[in-house]
Amino acid sequence: MSDSFTDPDYGAVFQALPGMVALLTPELVYADVNEEFLRMAGRRREEVVGRYLFDVFPDNPNEPASTGMRNLAASLRRVVETGERDAMALQRYDVEVPGRPGMWEERYWSPCNAPVLGADGKVQLLVHRVEEVTELIRARGPNGDRDRVLEAELYTRARELQEVNDRLRQAHARDRQVALALQEAMLPTGRQTLHHTAAVRYRPAVGALHVCGDWYDLVDLVGGHRVGVSVGDVVGHGLAAAGVMGQLRSALSAASRVAEGPAQALDVLGRYAHVVDGAESATAVATFIDFDHGTLTYSSAGHPPPMLVHPDGRVECLDKATDPPLDARPDPMPRPQAATTFTSGATLALYTDGLVERRREDIDTGLTRLAESLARHREDDPETLADAVLQELLPPGGATDDTALVIVRL
Repeated sequence: MSDSFTDPDYGAVFQALPGMVALLTPELVYADVNEEFLRMAGRRREEVVGRYLFDVFPDNPNEPASTGMRNLAASLRRVVETGERDAMALQRYDVEVPGRPGMWEERYWSPCNAPVLGADGKVQLLVHRVEEVTELIRARGPNGDRDRVLEAELYTRARELQEVNDRLRQAHARDRQVALALQEAMLPTGRQTLHHTAAVRYRPAVGALHVCGDWYDLVDLVGGHRVGVSVGDVVGHGLAAAGVMGQLRSALSAASRVAEGPAQALDVLGRYAHVVDGAESATAVATFIDFDHGTLTYSSAGHPPPMLVHPDGRVECLDKATDPPLDARPDPMPRPQAATTFTSGATLALYTDGLVERRREDIDTGLTRLAESLARHREDDPETLADAVLQELLPPGGATDDTALVIVRL
């Protein structure tokens, strides 16, 4: 790479984009438009930027059956609500001729809308890209009548397909909301265990269906100042995964209260998972923390290892007691268990794979990234530390798998 290379001027890049592109706020106010947008729309910048989208481009009042504005508004709302890209079917959306009030020109557009997410995962801007295909529709050639019929058929089928997609999105969105509500009701708040400082986070995956397989639990243990902390992951998404998650979390919570250690608790949970439909390949890790003696005992059933951050910044990966997932052991052999020690001020982090796994990336890279983030923020309080880790590790556009994170200050 040349030494003279400088960071790109993304404002200049945006203005030079060859297609019509606009940036909208979630309230559908134009934040910016590129030069091609102004040229094709026949508008000046001051007539567009800072104004409400449908004040600039209202529906044609002479076409009461026109649906262009309604369809575009629905698409943009979906992007704001779901954080997902939305490609629209071909639309007829007439435009008032600049400088000639009341005169409307028949225009055809192929729009695509995409979100720009902030660090908190919420939609901050909308990218509204439009390809005008009016001339393509008008260019019928010598077979005008046949082409007109084919165009009408194509337009009709595209609209029908969009309506089917809209119904599917609505059904998926309902399932997602029900699943999230179910998970929120079943997961503990983290304040049930009051003997220590802890922070818990759950981030649903981006996408209508990719949600509700992850869980966490914190429970007071019998005998001294002891606490059990666990996380798990159910393969699958949606309502079915949320139901399985609830069964496994409740079973491990009960088993931890009477088990001699985390290995025995996971052994009981594994036997239970054998009879739960949908628990195939589910993973979990359990830790028992003894504050009186400064010891931490742990066992993992196919789950990413917890991280123990010592006050001096040394990060200990708790990977000395790993075993296959919950229902993957046909034999009754006991699961492995390991122990380590800690001093006051250390930090324990348990998490699910959505935090560290990325496509086309070795998981060790994600584990290293997590260890570095935990060490860097180890002096922060657990709530601040948890937020910092999520901000640094989750992709800007949101993860494709849900993520649970538990931070405990020891």
